[in-house]
Amino acid sequence: MGRAAASSVRNAVKEGPVSAVMASPAAAGSRGPRDPVRALQHALYRAAKADPGRRFHALYDKVRRRDVLWRAWVMVRSNNGAPGIDKITLAAVEEYGVTRLLDELASELEEGRYRPMPARRVYIPKPGVRGEQRPLSIPTEAA
Repeated sequence: MGRAAASSVRNAVKEGPVSAVMASPAAAGSRGPRDPVRALQHALYRAAKADPGRRFHALYDKVRRRDVLWRAWVMVRSNNGAPGIDKITLAAVEEYGVTRLLDELASELEEGRYRPMPARRVYIPKPGVRGEQRPLSIPTEAA
């Protein structure tokens, strides 16, 4: 990325606010495989880098996208996510139906009915420091 990326960021900052799609060639589909979630992440990253003072006010519509929710589930599943405060395990979610859960969650998000549960707080050992612990928050599966 080197100098070209830095100069394009400086030029974008001088020109004013940049849309997420304009800031990201990947979002426009100019390189790499077509992965809409990755393109969204890249577009948001580039827009934030292009304008460090930018505030993202319209992210809600992106969070509720079914492909984004599915990607979040895949990440939780690949990490063997621990149960949150609701004590629902990955096996229970799979038994209930992942697609069913994600569809319900997307509907709640779209209708503005979703209210996240508090995260479960646990303490884990600090790496490299004997006897000390750090907090770790574990959200629920549907959070």
